[in-house]
Amino acid sequence: MKVIYEPRFNYQLGLLKYLHPFDGEKFAKVASELDSVDVEVIQPNEPISTDIINEYLNELMRKLVLSRMLIFRALEVPKIPFVSFDFLDKKILTPMRLAVSGTLLGAEKALESGETMWNLSGGFHHASNLNMEGFCIYNDIGITYQQLRKNGHLSETDKVLIIDVDAHHGNGNAYSFKDNENVHLLDVYNEDIYPTSSFTRNRVNFPVPLKSGVEGEEYLTKLNQALELVIDEYALAFVIAGTDVLAVDKLGGFKLTIEDVVEREKSILSRLKSLNIPTVVTGGGGYSKQSASAIAAAIRACTALWKR
Repeated sequence: MKVIYEPRFNYQLGLLKYLHPFDGEKFAKVASELDSVDVEVIQPNEPISTDIINEYLNELMRKLVLSRMLIFRALEVPKIPFVSFDFLDKKILTPMRLAVSGTLLGAEKALESGETMWNLSGGFHHASNLNMEGFCIYNDIGITYQQLRKNGHLSETDKVLIIDVDAHHGNGNAYSFKDNENVHLLDVYNEDIYPTSSFTRNRVNFPVPLKSGVEGEEYLTKLNQALELVIDEYALAFVIAGTDVLAVDKLGGFKLTIEDVVEREKSILSRLKSLNIPTVVTGGGGYSKQSASAIAAAIRACTALWKR
């Protein structure tokens, strides 16, 4: 397994970081905790180009993605008069475009080698080609799929699986692939919280809706039951490994521990590895001080698992 990390993944927002619960520098914290782990770290060279993004977005969204007001709304922070678009582009959008490059790099490497690739950022599952919301501006999996098809890494008939274990339903991915029968979604989410669109929830092939307050034992049981339905028909799998399932997270509504998150990732990656499905893990959400420690612990455990 290789880890994808670039210091520019981090959001250096100064005082603005107090306007949102997301820990914008957690990627650096994860990397620091992994210093003692024997895992190779690779970096994307550059942020994904705006030409590639524009190819993915519909015509209206190409204009809206340049709107400072709409970006503030998607980032779920109040509009701040003195903050320029250039500031947003440098501090938030460029790190996000770099994360998209990380997901694409991971997918290309996974398909070439069969290895599991873990992108510390990415997993922007609320964005689509028609919308940006929920701290997600670009849909990295959608853009990656577009490029894999374009460069021949995936064929028209290749099947792709998205396993989304972020606490929030992945409405952006569900909408982006609504008409693509070769992309299947397994989504474990809190059905009591945002987003509540029945249209996108109904698009999920393997839905695991759970109630607020779910603890680790029930969560892992339901997840493993869904994983048993996954077979070896997929050319590639993406995992959105959000840590907003932690009990200390104020937005996810679940009651998992760091140990539960470790077991979750081990279960998912072990299942995919047993089926010989190349896999890219992406970061997803996570809004607590334990988020970085949970990610690092999961990577350490999975790295040790592969070396047995």
